[in-house]
Amino acid sequence: MTGRQGPALSRRSLIGAGLGISAAGLTAASGQAFAAGSTGSRPASAPARGHAFLAAAMDAYPDHGDLRLTQSYTDQAGLFSTAFTYDNALALLAHLAARTPAGLTRAEALGDALLHAQSHDPAYDDGRLRQAYNVGPYTFYDGSLQPDGFVRADGTANVGTQFGFTGTAVGDMAWAGIALGALARRTGARRFLDGAVRIGEWIERTGRTDEPLGGYKFGVNGANQKLPFTSTEHNTDLLCLFGRLARLTGDRVWLERRGRAEAFVRRMWEPSGGFFYTGTNDGVTVNRSPIPEDTQTWTHLALASRRHSRSLDWAVAELAVLDHSGRTNSTVPAGQSYEGVTFSSASLLANEGTPIADGRPKPDRNGVWFEGAAHLALALRDRGARGDEARARRLLASIERAQELLGDDQTVGGRPLPERSGVVSASSPLDTGFGFGYYPYRHTGATAWYLMAAARFNPLRV
Repeated sequence: MTGRQGPALSRRSLIGAGLGISAAGLTAASGQAFAAGSTGSRPASAPARGHAFLAAAMDAYPDHGDLRLTQSYTDQAGLFSTAFTYDNALALLAHLAARTPAGLTRAEALGDALLHAQSHDPAYDDGRLRQAYNVGPYTFYDGSLQPDGFVRADGTANVGTQFGFTGTAVGDMAWAGIALGALARRTGARRFLDGAVRIGEWIERTGRTDEPLGGYKFGVNGANQKLPFTSTEHNTDLLCLFGRLARLTGDRVWLERRGRAEAFVRRMWEPSGGFFYTGTNDGVTVNRSPIPEDTQTWTHLALASRRHSRSLDWAVAELAVLDHSGRTNSTVPAGQSYEGVTFSSASLLANEGTPIADGRPKPDRNGVWFEGAAHLALALRDRGARGDEARARRLLASIERAQELLGDDQTVGGRPLPERSGVVSASSPLDTGFGFGYYPYRHTGATAWYLMAAARFNPLRV
C-alpha cells in the first residue's frame, strides 16, 4: 500500500470511522534530539535507535513551533502528520522510562502539548482530548490544504478533522491521564496532575454506566454522541489511571471508581479458557469473539493477579505467529523471519484472498503485530515465571531485528529517519478482525512499547 491508495487506519481510528468496539537500561542518547534529516547518526544500541525515531517523529516540523506532538506513523502510511493521543501518551511514558534528563525534557514537552490540547480545544472546555491532532502541513487526498502545525493561528489545537479523528475514547483519555500522572509523580508539577484529574472527571461524567455489566463505556464520536460499547481494554486502563489519581490526590473517590472498572474487567474473565473477552456492545451480553491480545497482557500489567496471569499463557499459545517470505501475502524480504503474536483470534482466520479493506493489500495470517509482541514481552518479564524471561528475550530480539531490517527509506515530515530507527506496526499486512489492519510502517506506538519492554517499565502499575 502506498500513500496514494489512502490511509492505513490505526486501531485508534475506530471512533472517527464509526466502527465497533476496539479490543481494545536505556542510554543517555534516549532523549537526544536527532536531526530528522540526518542519517549519519548510528546509535549503537537498539533502544537508543528507538529513541532516535521518537525524537525524529517529534521534531519533524521545526518551523511550526516548540509546542508539538509526535507524528504517529511514517509518511508512507498515508496518514500525513496525524498524531494520535494514545501514541503520544506512550511516547511520553517511553521518554520517562529512559530516566535521563533529556528524556524528561521531552516528556515534559509532550505533557505540555497534551495540556494545551485539553485547554485549547476548538469546541469544548470540559477536559477532553480528541482522538488525534495534526502536527504539520500537508495536502489532503482531495487536494485541500492543511497548512497549520499543532497550534493553529488562533491558538487552538489542530484537531484531525480530515480523517474524522474528532471523537474521544475513554481508553485514549485514560492513557493520556496515565502519562500526565506519571509526569506529575516524576516532576511534582501541579499542572500535570490537574490535567490528569480533568481527564478522570470527564471519564466519570461521560463513561460511567449502570448497565448490568457495569464499568465505563467507550466514549463519544465526533458529533459528541455517546457510543454504546464497553471495552475490557479501556476499563483495564482505568485501573491504573484511577488508582494513580487516588495515590496522587489522596481522594478516596478514585478508589471507588477504580473498583467499578475492575469489577467489569473481572466479569470479562473466562476461567475455563484462561483469557479475557473483549467487552460488550450493549452492556448486557459479553462479546465472545474475536479475542484480542491486549486484553490478555494489559490486564496482567494492571492487575498483577496470580489467578488471572494465565491470560499470558493463552496469548503465547493461541496468538503465536511466525512470519517469513514463504507465507501467503507476506511482505517480509527473502531470508528473514519474525516471531511474535497477532492482534486477535480473528487475525488467524483472515481471508487471505480478499483485501483487508478497499484499497488495502491482502492480509498475511502470520503477520506479527510488534506492538503486541512488546506488550507480551513486558508482561512476561513482569510475571517472571519459569521460562518467561527467555520467551520475552526472543520476542524482543524479533522486534529489534524488525527495527534493523524492516521499513527502510521511510520518512517523517518528508525527512529521512536516523538509520535503523523505529519499529514497524506489523511484519506484513495484518487484519485485526475488528474492521481495520496494520501494515509495515514505522510507528511511534510500537516503538514506545518496545522501549518500555526493554527497560522493564510497566506503565500500568500504580
